[in-house]
This record gives sequence, C-alpha cells and structure tokens, in this order.
Amino acid sequence: MHVLGTWIRPMTLILAAAPLLRAQDGDMAERLYRSGERAHAARSYAEATETWNQLIAQLPQSPFAARALLSLARHQLEVEHKPDAALPFLEKLKNAYLKTPQAGDALLLLGRLRAERSHSPADIKEALADFNRLVDLFPDHPLVQEARFRMGLARKLQGDWTRALQAFTEAMRMDPDAPAAIAAQLQAAETLDILGDLPGCLRMLQDLRNRHPQAPEAQEALWRIQARAVQRLQKPPLKSQGPWPQGRTKWLKTPTLLATGPEGDVYLYQSDDDRAYHLKDGALVASGPVVKGGKALLVPAPGTTWIVNARSGVVKEEGPQAAAAPLPSPSGGMLDAWGNPWICDPGSPVIQVLAGDAAPRSLQVPAVQALAPLPDGGAAAASDATRTLLFLDAAGRARVTVPYGKDLPASFKYVVSLASDPVGHVAALVDGDFEGVVVWGPDGSVLRSATYKALGIAGKFRAVALDRAGGLILADRSNDLLIRLQ
Repeated sequence: MHVLGTWIRPMTLILAAAPLLRAQDGDMAERLYRSGERAHAARSYAEATETWNQLIAQLPQSPFAARALLSLARHQLEVEHKPDAALPFLEKLKNAYLKTPQAGDALLLLGRLRAERSHSPADIKEALADFNRLVDLFPDHPLVQEARFRMGLARKLQGDWTRALQAFTEAMRMDPDAPAAIAAQLQAAETLDILGDLPGCLRMLQDLRNRHPQAPEAQEALWRIQARAVQRLQKPPLKSQGPWPQGRTKWLKTPTLLATGPEGDVYLYQSDDDRAYHLKDGALVASGPVVKGGKALLVPAPGTTWIVNARSGVVKEEGPQAAAAPLPSPSGGMLDAWGNPWICDPGSPVIQVLAGDAAPRSLQVPAVQALAPLPDGGAAAASDATRTLLFLDAAGRARVTVPYGKDLPASFKYVVSLASDPVGHVAALVDGDFEGVVVWGPDGSVLRSATYKALGIAGKFRAVALDRAGGLILADRSNDLLIRLQ
C-alpha cells in the first residue's frame, strides 16, 4: 500500500504539471517570436532569423512557429530579395500548418511568386491552384480579395477572358474601395475591350476615375481613355507637330530603333554608337549593353533595355540569351505578355519564342520581318513575303489577316517599322505606292493614315512608336531627330 501510494503521488504531480509545461512552452514560443521581431525591426537580421529558426526547430507545435515561417519568408522576399530562398518556408507553412491563418498568407505569396516566374499557360496553373486554395479554405481571410484579383490576372494571361472578367468582378464587389478592387476595375475594363466591348470598357474606366480620383489607377485610366478616344472614336487626320521634343534638331546620332517602355517613356537605339537610350525629361540616359547591328529594341522594365541582333539573338546587360538554333538574319522582335522575347526572320517561316529557362519554341507562320505585342497576348506581324499584316494569338495562329493596302487609297509593298501600344493600336511605317504612316485597330481596321508628303515631312524614317496620348513618334535617321505626329 505504501509502495502504491508513493507511485500515485509522483504521477499525480507530473500530470498536474503538464498544462504548466505546455503553458511555459507557449510563453517561450511567443517570447522567441517577439525577440525575433525586435531584432528584425532593429535591422539585426542575423539575430532575427536565428531566433525564428530556433523557435521552429524547438517548438514546432506552437502557433508561433507558423508566424516565424511567414516572417522568414517575408525577410527573404523584402530584405534579401531572394524569392528562391523564400519558397521552402512558404511550402513548409502550407504543408505543415495549413490550419493556421498564416497558411492563407503563404498561399497568396506562393501564387504571386509562381505567377511572376511563369512563362506559359502551363506555368500559371500552379499559381491559380494556390489562389483557388486560399479562396476555398479561407473564405474570410483578409487576402481573399487580392487572391481573386490575381486569379483574374492569371486567367487573363491564359487567354480565358470570360473567367478573368468574372474574377475581377468578384474582387470589385468584396470591398469597392480597397486597392485590390481598384486594380481589378482597371483590368476588368481592359478585358472588356479585348472581348470587343469598347463602350463597356470606356464606361468602366470613367467610373474608376469618378470613384477613385486620387488612386494611381485613375491616371492610368485617363490615358487609356484618351488613347482610345483619339484613335478609335475621333480619328482626327494625322498632322506633324515637327521635331520632338519641341525644338530639338540634329541632336541624335542616327536613330534606327524606337520603343515605348512600361512606364510610357520613349527609348531609342542609335546605330552610330551601338547602344540604346532612355529619353527621360528631354535628356538621353544610356541603357543596356553596347550592341552592334541592333534589329529590335525590347524594354522589359523601366530603365532596362535588351537588343536583338544577328550575332547573339537577344542581348541583355548580363550577356546574350541566344536561341538554341539562332535565326540567321533576325529583323525584328518583341516581348509578349509573359515577358518572353519573340524573334522573327524574313527568310524563315517561324517565330522563335525564348521562354525563360525552357527550351525555345517555334511558332509556324509565314515569313515575317517585324513584330509588335498585342494586349491579348499575341502579336501583330508584318509579312512582306505575303503582303499581309497578321494579328496572331498567343499560339501564333492568325485571327485576323489584313492585306497590305486594304482600305487605303493605294497599296504598299514594305513595312519598315511596326509598333503598338498597351490598348491594342498598331502603327507602321510603310513604303510603296503608299509611303507614310498607317494605324490599325485591334480588329485590323484602318483607323488613321497619311503619306509623308501629305504630312509635309521628308527624311529617312526607320522607326515608329506610339505614345500614351495617341501620338506617333518617328525616328528620322537622315536628319538625326524625332518627329511627333498627332
């Protein structure tokens, strides 16, 4: 009896102490997490990450372990700028702590990272799965609205316009004044235009401006309204405004290529010094590597330029990204909606697409010598060989074919330069019986046109770009200047 009593009493003490031990573990987990927060706020990053890793290793059952994983992932993204290093923390959080609120944050971050890395419709499926899981498993999570907006972006990249519009609309309904709703409204308007509903697009853009005049998207909506109004509704006759920027004459060194960057600024390539420049506030800022024989100018991000040439394919600041079987005489290129370079050669019946780390793929098309991106993920392609302007989808299939000279007073034989803007207008410099400028709409209809003679300008025009106000910028290599048409 005495032995039994001595056995029972210690066991009773141990059982009574168990909740206390668990409470102590919980207190320690929170103290460790807060200690990491303090160190991180003080920019003692090594101390912070070591503390959070210690918490995860020693107290993995604590809810603070999930918070530590999320903090470590955000540190890699926001401080170290290393998305690859963030992925393991997010994956562990999703797999081991799915019942915690932090798993919802992890799913959104995983989806965003995968969407940013995607180069094809197949790639975007993983991102969509993460966004859908967040919406399905955490319907009351504060990030659901952003997830729906990003689902719309992913559907738009896939070319699934109807479901993209649905996702944007759902994001707008949740909290109309939230940043995600405002961004979704801008994208919904653009999707309506792709679907052929120009009046609906313009109404939605104007509604955005009326409801959220101070939002950055309101300014974006303004130029999109203006560009569409000028090119598709008003369609005033093209007129030359003379040298641009105003009064700048004989100030360049043989400009032969033009491009408009994501921010709307103009970039140009000068063949005399073999490099590209960013035209910022009337001054030229050198951009990208020195590259001889530039055939196309690509602007993947503000202040960044890539050059297409015959020797190396696509040349970036860090070195060439040549195709596996480089085209012998590339004459044009562009970046598609995924950020993939497309390269064409008038002597080859293919367009080469360089998709990240994946093997280059070939789109079978008639031989084309110039390309310009379209907002639906495809491209406008000029084929002098077949005397047609092709509006291609993202797979390279022709959805619209426009014979050279259609709806013009005379035909032309050659497209010298091709350009587009983010709302679907396509401009070209053309030679032949009709020698001048032509602007087409997204459906291939001629919107505006003029001969150089009618414009009262003369020179050797070799490049064109569309600006955000509906104007056209022409590069004149013989007079070393730019001319703006409005």
